[in-house]
Amino acid sequence: MTTLKILAMTAATAFLSSGSFSDIRCSNSTTTDRATLVQNASIPKIPTPSKDNKIQVALLLDTSNSMDGLIDQAKSRLWNIVNTLTTLKYNGQAPQIEIALYEYGNDGIHDENYIRQVAPLTQDLDLVSEKLFALRTNGGSEYCGAVIRDASMNLNWDGNEKSMKLIYIAGNEPFDQGRVNYKEVISKAKSKNIYTNTIFCGSKEEGIQTFWQNGSVLGGGKYFNIDSDRKVIYIETPYDVRISECNTKLNDTYIYYGSHGSEYKLKQAAQDKNAEVQSVSNYVERTVAKSKKNAYKNDHWDLVDKAEKDAGFIATVKDDALPAELKGKSKEEIKKAVAVKSTERGKIQKEIEELSGKRQKYIDAEMKKRGSTDADDLGKAIERSILDQAKKNGYTQ
Repeated sequence: MTTLKILAMTAATAFLSSGSFSDIRCSNSTTTDRATLVQNASIPKIPTPSKDNKIQVALLLDTSNSMDGLIDQAKSRLWNIVNTLTTLKYNGQAPQIEIALYEYGNDGIHDENYIRQVAPLTQDLDLVSEKLFALRTNGGSEYCGAVIRDASMNLNWDGNEKSMKLIYIAGNEPFDQGRVNYKEVISKAKSKNIYTNTIFCGSKEEGIQTFWQNGSVLGGGKYFNIDSDRKVIYIETPYDVRISECNTKLNDTYIYYGSHGSEYKLKQAAQDKNAEVQSVSNYVERTVAKSKKNAYKNDHWDLVDKAEKDAGFIATVKDDALPAELKGKSKEEIKKAVAVKSTERGKIQKEIEELSGKRQKYIDAEMKKRGSTDADDLGKAIERSILDQAKKNGYTQ
């Protein structure tokens, strides 16, 4: 962390401690009497996401030489995009969120069309973040039709008509390059209710002339143009430091299991650091996303999420799959330990939700003072189109 950032965060902490925002705080659950908590804890019945439908988003990013700015915007806006998705409901239910990632147009990819599936449609958002931050640009040929064909055919798209299935492709070369006819693959995707949105990195007119707008029209999506070299502008708020503190407490509620559980927990911390490197605001957005149960799921390595999904799992888990602190414990003792962490997590998630609401009101008020919205970047373009598409498909905020 830079000296400037440390000073800024210290100043913010001092300001908050002065009493001007006395209602902003994160519960210090670690001071709770543990004996009482263990005795009274039970896994809370938290509303689960609807199993009837999903919101699935595939990001197709050009990683040719000129696209460093685009990748940086994607890193800066990933968690903002996730948080926009988590605000949506269908018949009052919060759909499961899944994100996929592709890169195309990179000479380093060993594929005749220079395309690669980086991450499948998944709720493992730490994986998506890890892969996104590992992307590197390299000169190449950009074949939009080919990457859309691969994403629309090879990803595990949900068959439910209620599910919202969206492709976002961003780049800066003519849309009709390559042997794969983009018109055919986009039309075929739309027949499966997969909507294609296009984001041209350049002027609006050039994007129209090079068929990016035509791709979105055929795909039932939206066309946007952005300046991919533009730095993402953040609005810092008095709530950011407190939400960041909640993230540390939230991480402490995860109990890894399995042969690779400890690696996943380290990955969680690594992606926290990646978000923080982008900005304090991005780190806060990630924390908010981690508090959303319909988006940030880790039942593949976390006992708390696993027990919520499968109540009988703890009775079958083997001792060698557990972390050191739970080895040799009885099944009842393990259940109580998981229940304690589950109770703590629920409180922290509620705290983050409240702070996030106040934070958003602060941002909205600040934007109103400025009198106009910031120019579109990748995240803003995707956010706007998600909300528009959601309304058409019967989703509400």
